[in-house]
Amino acid sequence: MTTPTTETSVVLSDVAALKVKNLLEQEGRDDLRLRIAVQPGGCSGLRYQLFFDERSLDGDAVEDFGGVQVVIDRMSKPYLGGATIDFVDTIEKQGFTIDNPNATGSCACGDSFH
Repeated sequence: MTTPTTETSVVLSDVAALKVKNLLEQEGRDDLRLRIAVQPGGCSGLRYQLFFDERSLDGDAVEDFGGVQVVIDRMSKPYLGGATIDFVDTIEKQGFTIDNPNATGSCACGDSFH
């Protein structure tokens, strides 16, 4: 299992923030925020979830990155402290990536961590 850090903030890269802004513009909604959560599952024990959310939950941490709000729930905060969220657009891969210093290992497909 991952040993959580005490740091609770994440970093959203400029490239990722721009991608999120573009996706929100396509949705035509300004009430959505990017929620990042850690859930049990995957072959390594924990997996990330990134999705747009309009809800506010008790204990949420909210950070603003150039007009993009990133929300992390209370239970996920310890597992995401110090993580960097980026967006990659190459021939091999397109999508959001998470560089998490709390992850001690991951599965072969890269979808989960421990």
